[in-house]
Amino acid sequence: MKVSGFLLAGLAALSMAGCATRGPATDSPVLRDPEALAAAQAAQGTRTAWLGSRPDWSFAGRVAVNANGKGGSGRIDWQQTGAGYLVALSAPVTRQSWRLSGDLQSRGARLEGLEGGPREGSDADRLLREATGWDIPVASMVHWVRGVADPSVPPEAMEYDTEGRLRTLTQQGWRVDYLDWFPAEGAQPRMPRRMEARRQGATVKVAVDQWQLAPQ
Repeated sequence: MKVSGFLLAGLAALSMAGCATRGPATDSPVLRDPEALAAAQAAQGTRTAWLGSRPDWSFAGRVAVNANGKGGSGRIDWQQTGAGYLVALSAPVTRQSWRLSGDLQSRGARLEGLEGGPREGSDADRLLREATGWDIPVASMVHWVRGVADPSVPPEAMEYDTEGRLRTLTQQGWRVDYLDWFPAEGAQPRMPRRMEARRQGATVKVAVDQWQLAPQ
């Protein structure tokens, strides 16, 4: 299916609103000490459980997507309510936008803002590929963007930096690098500030400006 010219033109028109999503791959040292690594893994388990008890959350920031040389960047607002999600992407320069909504349990999704009107499908990943040409693992991104592994499939590898923070997550053929973190605030653990998910021919970069985590 032809890539939507409306979407690509709108995003490419940005001179680089998503420029903050660019940056070198993380070069922080990998944690090797067995005792410190065990402590980091335990802390990640505690963090994962804390986030799992708060299924309602949102963030605002910027995103840059590339699929085989095609893509763009813009503002992103992600609202998650349990299994339901609403992802809005906008290009401020052209005032164009699209919205992806769906449910992780039913896997149904709806994409609005494309030429020809809204499109619906039973699989969000396939819907995005067919409508835009982009390769974005939506269900996994729900977890990756918060700095945790997708619980549906065991990760192939998880690395931590010398501060005990998740550095790299490899899962389902994707490598996710965590380049920067917001510090912990009270009971709230560290949250990703900047991340990049890559696999052959596809890249998704996210830079978060603000997190909102609903109380338990």
